[in-house]
Amino acid sequence: MVNPLLLVRPRKRRTTDLRQNQVSIPAQAVASDAIFLLLRRMRLPLVVLVVVFTVSVFGLAAVPGTDAQGTPHRLSVFEAFYVMSYTATTIGFGEIPYAFSTAQRIWVTCSIYASVIAWAYAIGMVLSLVQDEAFREAVSAQRFGRKVRHMGEPFHIIAGYGGAGSRVAKALDLIRKRFVVIDRQGARIDRLETELFTSEAPGLEGDAANSAVLGLAGLGHKRCAGVLAMTGDDLANLGVVQAVHLLRPELPVVAWSRDRAIAEHMREFGATHVINPYDRFGVYLTIGLRRPVSLQLMQWLMAPLGTPLGESAPPIPDGTWLVCAEGVFKDEIERDLRAAGYDVVHRDVHEGVGHCHGYVGFVAGADSDTVNLALGAEVRRQMPEIFLCLRQSKAAAAPLYEAFAPDSIFLAPDLVARECFARIVTPRTWAFLETVSAWSDERSQEFMDHVVQRCGTGSPNGWRLALTRDEAPGVLRWLAHDTLTLEQLLRHPTDPQRHAPVAALGLTRGGEFIAAPPESTALQPGDDLLLASPSRGYAYLRDALFNEAVIEYVVTGRAVPTTWAFRVLSRLRVSRRR
Repeated sequence: MVNPLLLVRPRKRRTTDLRQNQVSIPAQAVASDAIFLLLRRMRLPLVVLVVVFTVSVFGLAAVPGTDAQGTPHRLSVFEAFYVMSYTATTIGFGEIPYAFSTAQRIWVTCSIYASVIAWAYAIGMVLSLVQDEAFREAVSAQRFGRKVRHMGEPFHIIAGYGGAGSRVAKALDLIRKRFVVIDRQGARIDRLETELFTSEAPGLEGDAANSAVLGLAGLGHKRCAGVLAMTGDDLANLGVVQAVHLLRPELPVVAWSRDRAIAEHMREFGATHVINPYDRFGVYLTIGLRRPVSLQLMQWLMAPLGTPLGESAPPIPDGTWLVCAEGVFKDEIERDLRAAGYDVVHRDVHEGVGHCHGYVGFVAGADSDTVNLALGAEVRRQMPEIFLCLRQSKAAAAPLYEAFAPDSIFLAPDLVARECFARIVTPRTWAFLETVSAWSDERSQEFMDHVVQRCGTGSPNGWRLALTRDEAPGVLRWLAHDTLTLEQLLRHPTDPQRHAPVAALGLTRGGEFIAAPPESTALQPGDDLLLASPSRGYAYLRDALFNEAVIEYVVTGRAVPTTWAFRVLSRLRVSRRR
């Protein structure tokens, strides 16, 4: 009998910080199931084939025959093996080395029928195995794991390829970022094959909260840059957060949660960011009501690259809002409106809006798009000038809402995707956006005009530039003997009278982030810049970052030789003049 005490695992020393516990990431067993299933299912057919072939070979070697002179002769085992090999493969070279006797021909005939039956049995088992769902899933998982292992550039794991996950994936692909997808629905994984991505996106059908599935998706891969829990199921997202924190605590994880209690659990397990779309929409709505230009700037900078700059609505004065909503969305939107200083009146979505004169705004937040559009139409009929906010439940209804044209549309996956993209691609961009949320409209308009003047009306791409020896050696050489301002760095390398299509969003110095730094700021070695530009904005700064002569040209207007010797002589002449 087994001692039950031996089944109890020794208790490990507990630490208050789970990050101190070094654990191994489990491998997905299904990755090796394909070989296991193949061997298990084909074991009997292979045994039958081997037995039939072996009996046929040794039987043919034992059956007597005659040579050309009629002398008794038996085939050697090798000759019998050779004959049965080309017979079983239907090549049929003939009777060698001599014509067979009647007994040998009878034996070969029986062997042919026996091998045909054995091969038919084996092929039937192969066809049955290929059609087996478990085997196909195992092969798919094995192929998926191989693709992930061979990824040689940073990638994110997207858990959930629904509305938010697919939007994030497309935004990442637009800036050439790799990703891996996990989803419970096979139809969504199949959809990856038809997406026009610039690079292959491996996908796996499975439960992302399963640590083994995450391990197969590359959680333990050295190139894994982060995990995005976008399943739309709060508990599943919490499971993803827990697995990442316990297995790879250094990885950033962004999660979607509608429930405040579950969101708090996610933060306890070290989630880098938790996005509650209902709460965040209320925040954006109140910013837009009080400071619409600031909201316009935030949404534009969070939008995918090249999104046109829209128009801002006028601010909404104090007054009472009518809210026809249900569930968590109702609670969140009413809480945010009251926090912004508005009065709120709630009506059940099934009662209709009734008489709605005297209200400054209306929110329709039912779970049905049909109900929301109907409520919005009734309010617009009574008060055409009222601020109309509608909740869109399904992405397929987008053409209807676009045609209806309310003042504000809430689509949870779209909001989650925008925030998620802004937080993971350039985290400092999110720090800048949080600063913008507190700006006045005048300040936001001034900065937005500056960015549009530099980058155009399409939403720019935010990127980071560190003034280090690796990323900007030319700048460091210049700063060793002279000053350089942010405005001078952003000048066009071929025409110092104009600027490159690049705008500075922020500067980090000594651990402190400065939003929208003045372009007169003198740069220092180690400065970390957050810049915005069209897709190829870096190309305009590359020469100045690596070539000190280009910096001298944009600062002084003097074209100097670019060789090392002439640069040294130029410095000597400058120092003597001083």
